[in-house]
Amino acid sequence: MLQLSPHTNLLEQKLYRYQLQDVAEPVLYRDVYGRGELPKVPFNFRRVPMQMPEEIWITDTTFRDGQQSMEPFTVEQIVTLYKLMSRLSGPNGVIRQTEFFVYSKKDREALDRCRDLGLKFPEITTWIRATKEDFKLVSDLGIKETGILVSCSDYHIFKKLHMTRRQALDTYLATVKEAFAAGVVPRCHLEDLTRADFYGFVVPFVNALQDLSREAGIPVKIRACDTLGYGVPFSGATLPRSVPGIIYGLRYYADVPSECLEWHGHNDFYMATANASHAWMYGASAVNCTLLGIGERTGNVPLESMIFQYAGLRGTLNGMDTTAITDIAEYFRRDIGYDIPDNTPFVGRNFNVTRAGIHADGLLKDEEIYNIFDTKKFLKRPASVMIGKTSGLAGIAYWINEDYDLEGDKAIAKNDPLVVKLKEWVDAEYENGRQNTLSRKELENKIEEFAPGRFHH
Repeated sequence: MLQLSPHTNLLEQKLYRYQLQDVAEPVLYRDVYGRGELPKVPFNFRRVPMQMPEEIWITDTTFRDGQQSMEPFTVEQIVTLYKLMSRLSGPNGVIRQTEFFVYSKKDREALDRCRDLGLKFPEITTWIRATKEDFKLVSDLGIKETGILVSCSDYHIFKKLHMTRRQALDTYLATVKEAFAAGVVPRCHLEDLTRADFYGFVVPFVNALQDLSREAGIPVKIRACDTLGYGVPFSGATLPRSVPGIIYGLRYYADVPSECLEWHGHNDFYMATANASHAWMYGASAVNCTLLGIGERTGNVPLESMIFQYAGLRGTLNGMDTTAITDIAEYFRRDIGYDIPDNTPFVGRNFNVTRAGIHADGLLKDEEIYNIFDTKKFLKRPASVMIGKTSGLAGIAYWINEDYDLEGDKAIAKNDPLVVKLKEWVDAEYENGRQNTLSRKELENKIEEFAPGRFHH
C-alpha cells in the first residue's frame, strides 16, 4: 500500500501491519544479553533517517522515579524544587511536565500546593497503578494526564507477570480503556523496551493503542523506557538496543507522532545523556529527566545535562534561566543533605575548578582557554582554581584575583612579590609532607600576614 507520509511528504510503501507474535517461549536475546557475559552491541548497518521534531522539550520525573532512590522529599522540599524548576523552565515551558505520586496524604498535599502556585510550567501529571480505583483518583484530582506502567520485554511478561504476550497485551489495552473512560490522557511507559521484541510485540501493541485512541478521541502518549540503560546511540546498531531504531520504528511503523513520543533512560552504561539527545534527533519531542540525575541504581538522565544539550542543538536557551541550576544544586546540598560528587558536570563544586598550574596560567591570561563556557554568566559559578602543590605562581595569582574580586588594573600578576612569597610558603608546606589542598581561610590568613591590609572583601 502506498501512503503519503506526513513526516517526509513522500509516497512511502507500507507493506503490512505488524501482528502480535504470541510466542510459546520468551525471547531473551541471549546472543546479546548472555548469562554470565557482558551485554554486546551488535550491528546490522541498517540506518534510519535523522529527523529532529519542530519542537522539543524536557519532562521531569524527580518527584516520582527520582525520589525512589533517596529519602522521600518533604512537602516543603517538593514545593521549593517545583518553583526552582519552573524558574529554570522559563516562560516558554522547555521543562513541559513533571510527574507526582498520588497515593499518600503527603503526595496529594504536595501536588495541591504546587498546583495552587498557579505556575504554567511544568504541568503536573501523575503516575499510577493500572487499576480502576487509581484512574478515578486521578480524575477526581482533575489531572489531565497520567503515566501507566506497561512492561514490554519477555523478561517482564513471562518472568515477572507470568503471562503470555497476548494476555499482557489484552490486560494493558483494558487498562488504557479505563483511562479513556475517565477522560484522562494515558502515557504508556513501555518498560524494558531495550530488551523487548520490537516488531513481535511492541509495534503491534502500540498500533492497538493508536486504534483505541482514535476510537476514544483522546491522544495516547508513549514513553520509551530504557529501564536498564542498555540503549546505544550508534548508527547501524541493531534492535532492541538501537535508540535511533526504536524512535524511528515507533514513529514510522506505529504511527506515533513526535509530540506524543518521549524517551526515558537510565545511566547504567554512562549513555543516558547521549541516548536522550539522539532520541530528540531521531524524532521524539520529549526526553524524561530528573534533577541531578537522581534515580534508581545509577540514576536517570540528568535534567541539567539536557538543558545544555537543548541549547547546543537549538542554538538558544528559549527563555530558560540556567542560574536556577546552581540554586537547585545548593538546595540539594544545604537543605536536603544530598551529597553531589565534586566533579559532577555543571553542579559539582569542582566542575570548573583546576589544580594544575599550567591551566591556571591559561585562566589568568584568558578564562576562555580552559573554561567550557561563561560559567559565571550562565551558572553564577566563575572558573576557579584550588591551591595545591601543582598550582604554581599563576594558580595563586588567579586565586587571589577571584577571591578578592580583583579585575582590570586592580588584578595582580603572577610575578607580584606577594604571589612569589605565597608560592614559597605553599612549596614549603608540601615539602614538609602536606597532602591536601589549602583552604580559603588558610590562604586569606597568610595573605594578611604577608600583606597586612592590602585586600578587603
